[in-house]
Amino acid sequence: MRRSGILLPVSSLPSPWGIGAFSGEAYAFVDFLAEAGQKLWQILPLGPTGYGDSPYQSFSTFAGNPYFIDLEALVEKGWLSAEECDATDWGGSRAYVDYEKLYFGRFPLLHRAFLRSGIQKDAAFAAFCRENDWWLADYALFMAIKNARGGVSYTEWEEPVRRRESAALERCREELAEEICFWKFLQYLFAEQWTALKRYANEKGISIIGDLPIYVAMDSADTWSHPELFQLDGDCAPKAVAGVPPDAFSATGQLWGNPLYDWEYHKKTGYDWWMKRIGYCYRLYDIIRIDHFRGFEAYFSVPCGEKTAVNGHWEPGPGDELFEVMRRRLGEKEVIAEDLGVITPPVRRMIEKTGFPGMKVLQFAFDSGPSNEYLPHHYEKNCIVYTGTHDNQTSAGWYEENPPALQQFIRDYLRMEEGAVSGSRAAEALIRTALASVADTAVIPMQDWLGLGAQARINFPSTLGNNWKWRLEKEQLTRELAERIRRTVQLYER
Repeated sequence: MRRSGILLPVSSLPSPWGIGAFSGEAYAFVDFLAEAGQKLWQILPLGPTGYGDSPYQSFSTFAGNPYFIDLEALVEKGWLSAEECDATDWGGSRAYVDYEKLYFGRFPLLHRAFLRSGIQKDAAFAAFCRENDWWLADYALFMAIKNARGGVSYTEWEEPVRRRESAALERCREELAEEICFWKFLQYLFAEQWTALKRYANEKGISIIGDLPIYVAMDSADTWSHPELFQLDGDCAPKAVAGVPPDAFSATGQLWGNPLYDWEYHKKTGYDWWMKRIGYCYRLYDIIRIDHFRGFEAYFSVPCGEKTAVNGHWEPGPGDELFEVMRRRLGEKEVIAEDLGVITPPVRRMIEKTGFPGMKVLQFAFDSGPSNEYLPHHYEKNCIVYTGTHDNQTSAGWYEENPPALQQFIRDYLRMEEGAVSGSRAAEALIRTALASVADTAVIPMQDWLGLGAQARINFPSTLGNNWKWRLEKEQLTRELAERIRRTVQLYER
């Protein structure tokens, strides 16, 4: 089945209060997708973000981001007033998220709503807590302790709490009971609102593609509550951390810093934690994109304390065995394998054995001539084609940044006219090329449909401070745009 979709993070949705949320604007975007003839909405990880605001460095692999809770719904319940929300300083820009203002503005409002809610007497809330206790209890305790200690990493907590000694944890539960309930309250709201939004999208014929990062953050409830899952020493410090080796883009590689898995332990337990994790993802999403898929065949291990990834080395991962267990335990599920990066023959064999479709990114297709495997004349049907991803420059910005000789090759391949071509025209040609390809699925970032330049880029990998900020403005979602997208996808039978 040929189909197409749009990539847009929840954080990038329009909203009056600082960041995209599960608000009326999210439902309006689903309506836009349906009007535009789309079948897919791809989002980024929904977890609560920490240092650097990256959705790939979350405080929990199971929890949801409180930033996405719709404040208007809390106004309707009488737990907040519109005046309180409007009086909060959100940073003053509709086009970009101000995460510092968001942090200092949103949590006091959410706490005020919690105190007014009387949620402790709510039967539905109690049922939610019971059903999710297997991860929620540890997460809420982790966040309550973390906040009580000024937000410092759990590796800096006092030893009895860091090591989860029973008496110390019981003392924390007693002292922080109200705060623990607050963090459970936020997860209840998140789940209630996201479930309703996803149901609405599904009823409109839109499936959600969610993102599953291969790693969890070092400073996370997952690492603190289950150290046996990771390569940690007796003091809860990592023996080695994740990254990728030096390549053409970085002479020193990328040092991500995430703890690495103890794959021998996971194998002995039948990959039970992974099955819980993946199974939980399918409660949130219809399709999951597994980030850094090649890391299951072999992962790059960098000794802890290194300043770069230069001295790292490859270690064997679980291979396709994990996905065989997944099929037995969870049944056949839709998966997208993010197979970008260093793809060796063993990685290719693993991907072929799973049968999962891989990714083709057109922005990677033009730097090595007609033999480049990302050029559409090399595609097979079982793949997902993107013009670019959240880690890329927008297609308009990408074209404009390329040297003239490469721009000429791009124009030749895309069959564009000679001479000067704007970035937005090049983005349009890339979109048509992606949609016309034999790939079963095509996903286009929203910025490319809008022809936006470098100001709309989402992320610069391996950098901090200027990422995850771009937002769509309400006026950009026009009926004319929806009709143009619908006509284009219909032309290519998507």
